[in-house]
Amino acid sequence: MFASTIGWKTLELTCRSLSTMLESGIDIRKAFDIAARRTSDAKAARALKGISVGINQGQDVSEAMREQHPAFPELVVDMVSMAEQTGALPEVLRGLADHYENNVRMRRSFLQQIAWPLLQLIAAVLIIALVIWVLGMIPEAKGNDGISTDMLGLGLRGERGAMIWLGSFGMLAVASTFLFLLLKKSLAARMVVDPLLMKIPVVGNCLRAFAIARFSWAYYLTQQTGMPIHKSLASSLRATGNGAFIARTRGICEAVKSGENLGDALEASQLFPEEYVQMVHVAESSGTVPETLNRLSPQFEDQARRSLGVLTTALGWAIWAMVAGFIIFLIFRIFSNYVKLIQNFAS
Repeated sequence: MFASTIGWKTLELTCRSLSTMLESGIDIRKAFDIAARRTSDAKAARALKGISVGINQGQDVSEAMREQHPAFPELVVDMVSMAEQTGALPEVLRGLADHYENNVRMRRSFLQQIAWPLLQLIAAVLIIALVIWVLGMIPEAKGNDGISTDMLGLGLRGERGAMIWLGSFGMLAVASTFLFLLLKKSLAARMVVDPLLMKIPVVGNCLRAFAIARFSWAYYLTQQTGMPIHKSLASSLRATGNGAFIARTRGICEAVKSGENLGDALEASQLFPEEYVQMVHVAESSGTVPETLNRLSPQFEDQARRSLGVLTTALGWAIWAMVAGFIIFLIFRIFSNYVKLIQNFAS
């Protein structure tokens, strides 16, 4: 269920290495064999060796690559298949390397920006665990009715309470990770969840910008290989990695097949902003759609980075506010309980 493709960084290095070797005239079988020995990723090494064996047995590169499923993303297999037919394999591999390099860069940027809010959250969880542990060292206070007072309102005290608190958050983290992996690997789940996420103002803008940047780049590259437009659109929409865009694949492709302009088909999907659609209309009139989208891709990447910055900043403030609010709540809870105890003893 959780079988995965080769990581983006490894795909980038592998595609760039293969492109360089093929451009220098190295035989394709030898190139894959060298790439298999050079990579430090065991999964990639097995897949590349398998491709080398397949080529020696008379298979096309894309055919041998497809047999290594799910090691290589469908986008890579589709692009390699068309590149073999047009003789542009080195150029396509270099384009794929640039694509995955950009993905790695954006993922690194996201992790760097989200690191501080996550550290704040972890620190808050540990501080509350410490408070629970310290309260266990203080004799339990009881009211006039003989019932122990729960200072935090959590029903937790001492070492055991602290372990329960930490264990609960640990289980929540594991469950969240499992859910994330499930959504990442299940296309059906992404086709349900991603449209919902895109309705959230800041999150939706970020996801949309990333998806459009990837669509634009992939459409340009697939058209450069001579891929038929409906296949090019299908591959480009898959390249977005966004369930909302992938879910519209059939409708967009069928609209174009029936004779609609690409701009009209994209507009009908309600996923692309108006200015993007208008640029596509203009490019269609001059026959420069792939080139136009290739120029637009970096602009949407910049927009995605800005949206990502806004998102992580908002998330950081939200976590900070949640932590501060919870700590303030605990302080007032402890203070009010002690006041009640003092009043009870006084009476």
